[in-house]
Amino acid sequence: MCGIIGVTGAADPLQVMLDALALLEYRGYDSAGVVLVGDNRLWRKRDAVRGHSLETLRHAAPGAPTHMSSGIGHTRWATHGAAVERNAHPHCDCTGRVAIVHNGIIENYQELWEKLAAEGHTRSSETDSEVVAHLLERELANGAGLAEALRRCVAELRGDFALAAVSTHEPKVIAAARRTSPLILGQVDGIGLVASDIAALLGTTRTLYQLEDDEIAEVRPDSISVVGLDGRDRELKPLKVGWDLVAARRDGYDDFMSKEIHEQPRALADTLMGRIHADGTTELEDLRLTEVELDGIERVVLIGCGSAFYACLSGRIALEHWARMPAEVEIASEFRYRDAVLGEQTLVVAVSQSGETVDTFHALREAQRRGAKTIALTNVVDSLLAREADGVLYTRAGPEIGVASTKCHATQIALLQLFALHLARQRGTIEPEEGRDLASRLLALPGLVDRAIARLDDYFSVADRLAEVQDVYFLGRHVGYGVALEGALKLKELAYVRAEAYPAGEMKHGPIALIEEGAVVVAIATRGRLLEKVMANIAEVKARGATVVVVCDEYDEATKAVADHVLEIPAVPELLSPAVAIVPLQALAYGVARARGNDVDRPRNLAKVVTVE
Repeated sequence: MCGIIGVTGAADPLQVMLDALALLEYRGYDSAGVVLVGDNRLWRKRDAVRGHSLETLRHAAPGAPTHMSSGIGHTRWATHGAAVERNAHPHCDCTGRVAIVHNGIIENYQELWEKLAAEGHTRSSETDSEVVAHLLERELANGAGLAEALRRCVAELRGDFALAAVSTHEPKVIAAARRTSPLILGQVDGIGLVASDIAALLGTTRTLYQLEDDEIAEVRPDSISVVGLDGRDRELKPLKVGWDLVAARRDGYDDFMSKEIHEQPRALADTLMGRIHADGTTELEDLRLTEVELDGIERVVLIGCGSAFYACLSGRIALEHWARMPAEVEIASEFRYRDAVLGEQTLVVAVSQSGETVDTFHALREAQRRGAKTIALTNVVDSLLAREADGVLYTRAGPEIGVASTKCHATQIALLQLFALHLARQRGTIEPEEGRDLASRLLALPGLVDRAIARLDDYFSVADRLAEVQDVYFLGRHVGYGVALEGALKLKELAYVRAEAYPAGEMKHGPIALIEEGAVVVAIATRGRLLEKVMANIAEVKARGATVVVVCDEYDEATKAVADHVLEIPAVPELLSPAVAIVPLQALAYGVARARGNDVDRPRNLAKVVTVE
């Protein structure tokens, strides 16, 4: 999603901003821009060539003023207004002396614009964001300093946002504020920094601070001060950082996605490390829920969006089977608008790779409002969800730069299964010996995923033969259904292929009407109690002319015999199979996308972190 950077006090602020914005490219963007501020004027440069705007800004850098030491920059993912230069950030006021950058959505911008227009203000974009620049113009004209002006503006805004502003009135000051959308602050060697993402600042400083909801920061080269919406001073809160910039590089791989596919065994090992003891007992260090509180849980609701939602499907099955716990899975963007029946005996587990997904964040808050206990399952330490929830489960996957989730999805599955085992032992729903066996099988997952990755060339060979495919149907049952959904999503995200996933038993209830000669069906057919039923579903589509691809266990000759193409994986216990079975489907999508010349790290229209509804 959108990225923000601000710097004051640097010898070359433009270079600092461009380097930081490059580190935010993985979030996805369709336009970019920067502003430098001096005593008497602003210098602004923007561009709206999707994926290449930062290159344009770098080419313009030699013509930038050299006497300006402060500025703000932005990469935009379009919401209000098309992806054209006039809608790119930063936005300025009528006088050209104030500039702002903004992530999120100002929900009441139309109402505010009507008032501003009546006061004589004119707008130059179709964005909701520009309204903030004009609100600041009004407050500065009334004698407020920049940070105070921003505080007054924030009090008028509805919605979720992160904001940074500069003005020629105070050229060494950056004012910043946030509500829900992330924003962090930094300080190093007489340089003050603002950014929407830790990655933007790691190359500059590791002295970072988090800004809380409705806090306003005044950032100067040698100081940072923070006040609340009430104007009272707030204490700066240090931010913990668990990874470095080197971890975000490609390390010789063609792209981040292939690197992150290969990193899955290590990510899984790190996720499980220290959490399973030799006797099979489990320890979840940041769970922060007591045994008494866990004993009082009568129902678990798992919420997430996209790949996180599909990981929740595997988690639900594990919770029901091992912990005998009633479990539900909800799409976070829908959950908050339902009259969900929750209470103190309900545990809501919010799953989000970034911990910043706005739909999931609001769903978690709604769950808390209704009295439920909450856990955040995320990859990012001190993210919004992690700070808001009662407890945290960190996946420890390391930074995931590719937009399409791979290692974070696999670690979400594994950690949800570990949580189910932890809860089962707590509730006494499995015998100690069974618990030890499950624990050892979980610990074997990294090695099994590594064996699947060793077959990547075989998977890519199948992808090459399907490079021209237009419609693909994914089928799965039980744990295989979540795998099918994730496989279809990957093919849509990366290869732009129409791909749909169904519970295999539902094909005959309508979707089979779409099957005809040349249709491609991918079936999750690993060994499990429902394999015979999956084989019957395969027979149904083959009888209608479909080309069948199966994900199956190695050495399963009977299943291979019914397929046109085979994606083999090592044999895995049924409930633990999703983290392994998804590997060939990641590779299938990757291979088809590459064969079509697509940028696998930056799929069109997508963003890594979804910070707007």
